[in-house]
Amino acid sequence: MSESSTGKAVTGGNAEREVVDLCRDLIRIDTSNYGDHSGPGERLAAEYVAEKLAEVGLEPQIFESHKGRASTVARIEGEDPSRPALLIHGHTDVVPANAADWTHDPFSGEIADGCVWGRGAVDMKDMDAMTLAVVRERMRTGRKPPRDIVLAFLADEEAGGTYGARYLVDNHPGLFEGVTEAISEVGGFSFTVNENLRLYLVETAQKGMHWMKLTVDGTAGHGSMIHKDNAITELSEAVGRLGRHKFPVRVTKTLRHFLDELSDALGTELDPENMDETLAKLGGIAKLIGASLQNTANPTQLGAGYKVNVIPGQATAHVDGRYLPGYEEEFLADLDRILGPNVRREDVHADKALETTFDGALVDAMQTALVAEDPIARAVPYMLSAGTDAKSFDDLGIRGFGFAPLKLPPELDFAGMFHGVDERVPVDGLQFGVRVLDRFIDHS
Repeated sequence: MSESSTGKAVTGGNAEREVVDLCRDLIRIDTSNYGDHSGPGERLAAEYVAEKLAEVGLEPQIFESHKGRASTVARIEGEDPSRPALLIHGHTDVVPANAADWTHDPFSGEIADGCVWGRGAVDMKDMDAMTLAVVRERMRTGRKPPRDIVLAFLADEEAGGTYGARYLVDNHPGLFEGVTEAISEVGGFSFTVNENLRLYLVETAQKGMHWMKLTVDGTAGHGSMIHKDNAITELSEAVGRLGRHKFPVRVTKTLRHFLDELSDALGTELDPENMDETLAKLGGIAKLIGASLQNTANPTQLGAGYKVNVIPGQATAHVDGRYLPGYEEEFLADLDRILGPNVRREDVHADKALETTFDGALVDAMQTALVAEDPIARAVPYMLSAGTDAKSFDDLGIRGFGFAPLKLPPELDFAGMFHGVDERVPVDGLQFGVRVLDRFIDHS
């Protein structure tokens, strides 16, 4: 072990060795979430996590919201229990994966080319494993955190959190008594600018969500006849307009802060209205940043008809809509204008947008921990184009950040790892994350 700037021992070899096995074990537990309870559920993962926490003296609780849909929660007593507590939360469910599309089986947890491969390697069993490794080592060596920490390993995040974070917030809010701040996924990862500067993007904002079903009613009839009232035609034209529409750029507080930091790093002033050239320089994070510039609405499913010679009386589509903080009303008005009066729009799942400022002691702790392990590190805020369980915890007044620290090779398409084929995380990235997370806890 090494010494931190506080004079305390910093987690070293044991946690760094263990994190890889923990990550592989979690990946091998199939927790695919199809959004309809048809998957295996998260119960086995919840039991695995509970066992690992109980082994080092904690008293984890498992909460099952629906058969097989289970979450694990535990609390670690800090040196000063009177201080507000910190929440570290992660989800154990993953999106489905088709093994035939992968180089290595998505549920094998195989190590190849210096990476742990598998569904959940970055979303987000890597952070689950880092948290477990750090907590287990601290408990084994008797190193209390400065304040209470609540650990939550949650079900159902990939389908909106109804059976995970939302269930716990609505039914067991006492678990999070005294918690004021939280960290979780999709933040703290690196973007190498040059040999003298590496930016680590900390998530301070999330777009809001409107998952929508679009419906058009028409007149059913024989496919050989002339039909001016064809539901498929009307819906297809509306979906085409929506899918091709470019929503206007809106500069949120988070985007302005990020662009200022990036301008300083690149030594050039950036125009948010003309970002194509800048995005081209951002490599694997370009997709994440590009989607934070504007509202988006992507058609994802179409459905109509049951026979080739029958014109159906109804056609439907599903759209994944995301809006920037402060721009929900504008987004919905734009949708209705683009779709037109003959398209009926209804929410399948909706959630709010989040945005917090990039300041305070917790942000300072992130920067301190990162620089201690990577001297050219600079933490900067960014907006996540998707959403996380932080939205549920926000209802309890908990200020959330995305901080799952990873130092990544510049050539890795990190954004492409999320829900993509051949998802993988570098072994040394996991070990770096363990060291940073441990230092962060000491300073939090």
